[in-house]
Amino acid sequence: MCKKVLIASDSTTDLGAELIARYGVQIVPLGIHLGDKHYTDGVDIDPEYIYRHYEETGELPKTAAVNIAEYADFFERWTKEGYAVVLFSISAEMSSSYQNACLAAAGFDDVFVVDTRNLSTGGGLLVVSAGEMVKAGRSASEIARSCQALASQVDASFVIDSLEFLHKGGRCSALAALGANLLHLKPCIVVRDGKMAVGRKYRGKFSAVLRQYITDQLGDASGIDLERVFVTHAGCDEETVQMCVELVRQLAPFKEVFLTRAGCTISSHCGRNTLGVLFLRKDS
Repeated sequence: MCKKVLIASDSTTDLGAELIARYGVQIVPLGIHLGDKHYTDGVDIDPEYIYRHYEETGELPKTAAVNIAEYADFFERWTKEGYAVVLFSISAEMSSSYQNACLAAAGFDDVFVVDTRNLSTGGGLLVVSAGEMVKAGRSASEIARSCQALASQVDASFVIDSLEFLHKGGRCSALAALGANLLHLKPCIVVRDGKMAVGRKYRGKFSAVLRQYITDQLGDASGIDLERVFVTHAGCDEETVQMCVELVRQLAPFKEVFLTRAGCTISSHCGRNTLGVLFLRKDS
């Protein structure tokens, strides 16, 4: 008989309360440093506070990976309750959280760490898949192996209205930011091999760009796993978000369309007015 399985994730998967409750996901939050204060992602700080602070002071937050001791305490708590734990981490290429989780997990027999090779709901897609596997009665080791293999099928991208946060956070050059602003470019950021890269560069108003981006991403829906899709945004207005959700529903017959808001860690790097459509590709 399989040991009962707990699905866990760091706070970067941006699942939202509904899905966290549906699958009983336990969240291990990253840290947020803002000014001389330390916060815990999703616990005592939210993205709007970060945006307000930036608008008032020009100061960006710094994010901090979950450390080894924090992971060890988390694993000890749940394994003592009789669970095998499958933990999902932001890409090892983007944070030391995965390495820290692996080091902590080495002290436990029934803890498995999955490198999502992604961020935000790109990783969230794997967490939801794991939740379905738990319902199907699969073991923790099977779930971890299957989800690690599934990571290569995640299609994750997002469009950014402004490069301001990425530039000031040291993730794009001043020249690139200036050029994008002068030409009114809205870059599509894609996740490839666990890293962020620049995809197509759109031009025009943000709402029109999002329409074109979503159409490009979904195409005729061939090759897409139509079980579920995420529309995930950072601080977009409600009208724009609903337009995007409706367009996704029109273009592809997904069984479930999830709308989620990016948490503090992701929002700290992308800034306001960022939106992505994230889904799984079929196994080729």
